[in-house]
Amino acid sequence: MPTPTEHKTVQARILAYAQEIGWRCMPRAEAEARRGFDPDGATPEDRARLASLYFGDLMHAQVRAFNPKYKEAEGALVGEFQRLNADIAGNRDFLAYLRNQGKFFCAEENRELDLTLIDYSDLTKPVKAWRNVHEVTEEFYVHNGRHGTREDVVFLINGIPVLVIECKNATKDEAIALGVDQIRRYHAETPEGDGAGDALHGY
Repeated sequence: MPTPTEHKTVQARILAYAQEIGWRCMPRAEAEARRGFDPDGATPEDRARLASLYFGDLMHAQVRAFNPKYKEAEGALVGEFQRLNADIAGNRDFLAYLRNQGKFFCAEENRELDLTLIDYSDLTKPVKAWRNVHEVTEEFYVHNGRHGTREDVVFLINGIPVLVIECKNATKDEAIALGVDQIRRYHAETPEGDGAGDALHGY
C-alpha cells in the first residue's frame, strides 16, 4: 500500500476545508500569472525574480472600493509595502496597515485619511455578503534574488498574503519541529516574502 503523501494527507485537506468555509481555491498557475511570473523563464527563479507578493490589481480595486477618495495609481501601495524593512520593524508597520491604521493623502481635503485595506465587518456576515475577497493557493514561490522559498499554502485577503502554512506528513518523525525550522529558514532567507504571513493569524 503506497505511503500517504504530504499533499494528499495535509495540504489538499487544508485547501478543501478552506473552500468549505468560503475561501476561493486558486490554482498555482493562475496565482503565478496574477503575480506577474515570467512565463518564458527557464527556471523557477527566473520566472519569479520580478514577481510580486501581491495580486496588485485586486488589491488596488479593493482599496478604491473601501476608500473612495484614494486616487493613487495602481501599484503605488504595492510599492509602499515593498519599501517596508524586512525585519521586525517592517512587520510592525505592515501589521498596522492590516489593522487599517495606515494613512493616505487626500488632495481633495488636503489632509491624511485612514486607509482601509480589510473590511472586518465580514466577520459578522454570511459568506455571500462578504466585501473582502478571500483566496487561498498553494506552492507559493518567492525569490529575492539570492534565495527562493516555496510556501505550501498561502491565504490572501484582497490580494494580500496574510497567512502561511507549512505542511508536514503526519507520519514523519518530529513533523512539527521540522515545519517550524523550515518557517525559520524562510524568515532568514526571504524575509521580504514572509513578513506578511505572520501578521494576521487571528483574522
